[in-house]
Formats: sequence, structure tokens, C-alpha cells
Amino acid sequence: MDPAATAALYSTHVLKDGDSFLVANGYGDVEEGSTGLFRDDTRLLSMFRLRLGETQPALLSAAVTADNVFFLAHMTNRQLPPLGETAAAAHGLIHLLRARFLFEERLFERITLMNYGTSAFVAPLRIEVAADFRDMFEVRGQVRAARGKLLDPEASLGPRGVTFSYEGLDKLVRKSAIAFSQPATHVDGATFEFLLQLVPGVDQSLFIEVGSEPGGPLPSRERHRDAAAKARKRMRSRGRRGARVRSSGPLFDAWMQRSRADLALLTSELETGPYPYAGIPWFSTPFGRDAVITALQTLWLDPGIARGVLGFLAAHQAQEESSFLDSAPGKIMHETRRGEMSALRELPFGRYYGGVDTTPLFVMLAGAYARRTGDAAFVDTLWPALLAATGWIERVCDANRDGFLDYARGESTGLSNQGWKDSEDSVFHADGRFPKGPISLVEVQGYAYAAFRAMAELAELRRDETGMQVWAGRAARMQAAVEAKFWMEDQGFYGIAVDGDGALCAVRSSNPGHLLYCGLPNATRAAAVAGRLMEHDFHTGWGLRTLASGQARYNPMSYHNGSIWPHDTALCAAGIARYGHRDAAVQLLRSAFEAAVNFDMRLPELFCGFRRVQGAPPIAYPVACMPQAWAAGAPFMLLQACLGVEIDGLRGEIHVERPRLPDGIDEVRLHDVALGGDRVDLLFRRVGERVGMFVDGKSAGTPPVRLRS
Repeated sequence: MDPAATAALYSTHVLKDGDSFLVANGYGDVEEGSTGLFRDDTRLLSMFRLRLGETQPALLSAAVTADNVFFLAHMTNRQLPPLGETAAAAHGLIHLLRARFLFEERLFERITLMNYGTSAFVAPLRIEVAADFRDMFEVRGQVRAARGKLLDPEASLGPRGVTFSYEGLDKLVRKSAIAFSQPATHVDGATFEFLLQLVPGVDQSLFIEVGSEPGGPLPSRERHRDAAAKARKRMRSRGRRGARVRSSGPLFDAWMQRSRADLALLTSELETGPYPYAGIPWFSTPFGRDAVITALQTLWLDPGIARGVLGFLAAHQAQEESSFLDSAPGKIMHETRRGEMSALRELPFGRYYGGVDTTPLFVMLAGAYARRTGDAAFVDTLWPALLAATGWIERVCDANRDGFLDYARGESTGLSNQGWKDSEDSVFHADGRFPKGPISLVEVQGYAYAAFRAMAELAELRRDETGMQVWAGRAARMQAAVEAKFWMEDQGFYGIAVDGDGALCAVRSSNPGHLLYCGLPNATRAAAVAGRLMEHDFHTGWGLRTLASGQARYNPMSYHNGSIWPHDTALCAAGIARYGHRDAAVQLLRSAFEAAVNFDMRLPELFCGFRRVQGAPPIAYPVACMPQAWAAGAPFMLLQACLGVEIDGLRGEIHVERPRLPDGIDEVRLHDVALGGDRVDLLFRRVGERVGMFVDGKSAGTPPVRLRS
């Protein structure tokens, strides 16, 4: 096989719409591994393979359009034998365009062939399809004791399609229906062959649709065009939400626009509002932690995402105690799944609450949303959920000897580690030993501190003097306890966790960077942490490692013990900038941007933590999700950290403190920044050694801008 063909087989291209997503190789084929058409955590299409006769076409190029709506693969034929009275087709005479998109949970595909030869010939187009209805967790490698029954395919459309069915152990019958715009010349099981007469200069198109329900109108050019126009219009509408970033750097703009397009792709419109699904392929579903952090990353530009996330999570807050689900009244959901395995409770993830940090992050986001928007009416609707969430935090903290927010899974089926670094080996002592539970993570105490501060601020907004004093007091006690228990004086850094015996896991990880984001440390200790994070054992030149090199269990190829996660780097940068070290934030933004350039302008979920080598690209992590919501949101948090922009919706003001521009960028404009009913453009421009800011109001009530340079 030629190198281009090999590369195409191992590259992936993704599309998403609502609760459906498609992962295919460079040819557009679905045929192995984790590729497939999925809906509700079930694979509805496990094979979708195109051939010309017995051969795979030669790939010219393949890409998803910049707006993430269409996949386009341009191919040409290899040598084809003569068929009947027609001549053979020499290599490179047929141009084959494979164009597809998802709309309304349905796959639409158009295959167009054009003959660039001088005589007519027949092209034997063959489509092979199959559906295995495997649960997403099976596709990821989970082995089940038993499965349901694949039913016999239904040829209700004759040579124009087939319907696959599967009766699950949950008694649900799941279907996958494939339909063609014209009848196949020959059908062999689930292989459809079309003999297309190609006249020179005249194209021939075959339209295909795949959905979870059979019946309805057959595919046609008109249906394809209509659905394509609606799909593009809907994605364009999502991409226009919130303020927009433009700069003097075309490549920097491409990064920002790609990140914005990825967020539009991953965001589903739920009854409660827009909600960013975590990532494709493994996490295309609502996650709590990921969505809250994505909302925090984009809050300054688009508060609508935060509102949608808060509404959804409040509606799915735990109401009961369950060790299997790791739930307790007031806890906020970690993830939800709709596949067969979750429905049968083979796994707890149907609606799972095993995240210790999601609940304080939820409260943090509510406080940040109120400050950003001044939307007291929406906060009032959330107030019962906020009280319940804070009540859970308080109960767990009161049961801990040091007053910390800790975790221990209820059953062996749950997650053993329940912070954002949730792999089994991500928390340990300095000698590599795994700690006894329950475990108190350092960044989670920062989240709890910030949650108590948020509740105090919201109580003040509601004129609840008693609540304000109670929560402010809890925040102060948490701050004092963290400083007393987690600080390692000899290392000038915070340890990663405290174990069930009260012993500190004296490990240098990126987690304390989140503590800075929450504003817990004093200025002296924050400066020490910021300085350590920018040293070579953390900062690789591409971003911050999750674990400093030289620590026990350090491995730059691991999931959490030395890899680089862009969202983690962004949170650390925001924390560093919070304490005035804005030049370090500029350096981290530059590192992330230069990494993105090597990943086709799209930051992956994570990549390997090897030190940057001149002239060499960053090293990919082989099974990282791409796109991933909080990786797509990271550039916006990094930019905010550099510009020093804070929007105060309660007072109707915009604050800008000591702005810095990214290296090589002389101008950044923020278009249509919303503050109440007003819209403004903010222009940041390099003027000598300083950065100046200019305001363009778009309504009569231009909000005041407070600039501190």
C-alpha cells in the first residue's frame, strides 16, 4: 500500500449533529476500530465502505470544511477492467467526490463521478454496509458477558436499501436504515453494486441517507440540497453566538476561528439551552466538569453557554443516595449515557455522579455568571439547586477531619479517582505509593473555597446577611486549612492531595495552578507556584505538564502523569495572570498557539509531554479526543488571561488590567462584547512598549471601561 493510502486509513474525520456523530477514515470509509456512525452511545453503522470494482480509489485529498459541516473526499480511479461493450478505464480518468454531512440525526451523502476521458465507460461503484449496534463502551474495549440478538436484515426497499435491527438485552429494538436514490444493479447481502454509465464531461450522482428509522421519502438531489442548506445555516447561527475575536495575525485568527467552529460543532441545543458535549469520539455526551470548565473559558465572550450548562446541570442534580451511582442529594452530575450497557446498569454511567469537583465548579460558575451578566432573575431560579449543592459540599467537609472536600467511590464499578485526573494512577505519594482514601485533592479545595465565596457574593446580592457571613466564614476556614496542610515549605509548592490518614501526597503536579485560578493562595505563595510552573520540569515549550518531570510515576506518554492538557495549561495561565504575572500567560498562550499550528489549528484533548525540540513538532497522544470542548475553549481563556479583561455585569463596567498582546500580534479586536443591553467593540493595539485600548460603543449607553495599565 502506498504511503498516502496508509496515512488516509489511519487519519480520522468527524462530524456531529445533536446526539449523533460520525467517525470515518480519510477515504470516508467506516470499517474498523472506533470508526462508525453513533447515536445515543450506540454504533448504528459499523461498515460503510466504497469501492470501484474490486479496488479502493486513490485518495487525492480529504477534509472537513472550516465550519465543521461537510466532509469532502476527492478521489480518482485506479485501472478498471472493461465491462460489456465499454472500454477499460485507465488510471486517473474518473474524479470521485464523496460529500457528506449530518442533519437532524441523519447522515446524508452524495457520491459524484465525472469522466474526464474521451470515451464512455462503465464504473462499477460498490457500497458495503453493516451495523453491529455495539455500545460505545464495547467499542472502547469493554467485554460484555452477553449481548442481545442481531435480527435478519430487512430488504423492504429491495435494491434501494436495507434495514438492520438489533434486539438488546434491555428489550429495545434498535434500527439502522440505509437508502439509495436509485436501485442497485446487483445486491449481495449488504453489498450494493451500481453500474454507472459515465459519458465524458457529464457527472453522475448517487445519494445515500442513513438514519435510525426506516421509511420516509427516498434520497434525492432535492432532499440533499435542502438538508445541506439547513445544516449550514444552523451551524452558522451557532458560530455567530457571542463576541468574536479578530487580530492582525491571519494564522492566529485561523486558530481562534477553528476553536470557535469546534465549540459550535460540539454544542447541542437542549431544552435548557446550549450545552457543549465533551468530545468526539469517546465523550460525545453531556459531562458536568467538562461543560462547566468550557463555560468558564468562554464566559467573557459568550455567557449563553454558561446559562445553558447551569440550567441542564440543575435539572439533573442528584436527589437520592446511591453507592452504585456515587450520588447523594445535592451532587451535580459527572456524566450521562444512553446506551444499552448503561440502561442495564452494567456500568453506572446512565447518570453518574462520581466527580468530586463538579458540584463546587457548578456553584463557582453560577457566581461567575452572575458577576458577568448581572442576571439576578436566572440566579433566583437556580437558588434551590445552589443551596442543595452547597449543602452537599458542607456535609462532606464537616465529615472530614481537616474540613476538606474529599472522595471515595461507593462501589468498584465507579471511578477510583474522581477529580479531573481520573485515571487510576494519577494520585500517589512521593515514593509512588497509592494513597489510602478518602482523598482530598488540592485543586478541589480551591474550587470549594471559590464556591463558598460565590455563595457569599450571591447571598449579598439577595440581601441575605446571615448567609453571606456563614459562607464567607467557611471560605476563610478552607483557605487557612489548605495553607496549613498542603503547603510544602521545602519545595515552595503545594502537594497534590491529602490521604485518608491525613498524610500529604508531596508530589509536584499542575493541580496547584487551579488553586491560583480560584484565588486561594496569598501573593507570596502564588508567586512561588507561578515561578515553579514556568520552570523546565513543568513547562515543555508546548504547554504545562500535568506532573513535573522527575516525580514518581512521571511518564510524558501517560494520560495524566506528565502529558499536556490544553485546558489545564489555560487554567494555570489564568491563575498565574490573576496574581499579576501576565507575561507568563503570554508565554503560555504562545506555546499553545504554536502547538495548535502543528495539529492543523486544533488543540487535541491532550498530547505527550516531551520537551520541545527545535524543528520538531509536538508528539500526539494516540487516542486523544479531537475535537474536545475544553481544549477548544482553552485559547479563549488564554487570550483573556493576556488581555486582563473582566466584565462586571452587576455594576455595568468593563475592567482591563495591564493588558498584554500575544507575541507577533499588534492588534486584537473583540467584536460585539455584550454587557446588559449594550454592545461594544474593544480594540487592543500595541503602541511602542505598551498596549493601548480603545472602545467603540454600539448603543447610547456605552458602559464605562476601567483601564489599569
